[in-house]
Amino acid sequence: MKLISRAIAILLFLVFFGFALKNTQEVTLEFFLNYQIRGPLVLILLGFFASGAILGVLAMTPAVFRHRRNASKSQKALASIQREREAQRVASTEAPQPDGVRNI
Repeated sequence: MKLISRAIAILLFLVFFGFALKNTQEVTLEFFLNYQIRGPLVLILLGFFASGAILGVLAMTPAVFRHRRNASKSQKALASIQREREAQRVASTEAPQPDGVRNI
């Protein structure tokens, strides 16, 4: 499985590297108020991809922390329940009594 994933990674790298080599022409990206950026197409695409990835990670951050907090609370509650059950089990077990002997 590791070999297959590495082969796929190498194949993707070669495809993207070939894409970068074929798209070196200069492009102009125009914004509002006549603001322009000039640069190679592949670098502009890489910049927008990276900024999108960063924004995606930042958008996920609150949910990740919320899930971690909930998981921590659940683990603490589970540990508390397990301690209570263990204490009940220990308390409910008493020494075995021989037949015919009654505790008064």
